[in-house]
Amino acid sequence: MTPITPVHYIVLSAALFTIGVIGVLVRRNVIVILMSIELILNAVNINLIAFSRQLGDPVGQVFAIFIICVAAAEAAVGLGIILAFYRNKETVNIDEMSLMRW
Repeated sequence: MTPITPVHYIVLSAALFTIGVIGVLVRRNVIVILMSIELILNAVNINLIAFSRQLGDPVGQVFAIFIICVAAAEAAVGLGIILAFYRNKETVNIDEMSLMRW
């Protein structure tokens, strides 16, 4: 059995990042877009932790924890805005969000 190397983590991270970017660019549902952004942030976390372990430096792990906290705040605020918009317009389509502009 072959050991798991940092290359495996980079390939996994690249796949997750690609799926997240495609989800942000293609989808029109705001909830799916938020989930895609979470995928992108998790791909970054995988890279940070893999390189942190490879280099023996805990700084990457600290940054990963910071990113997890920012992602949780982003999800809470984003879902609150989506819920308020859904109550007014009864849709979560990104094309209808232009009504929130000044």
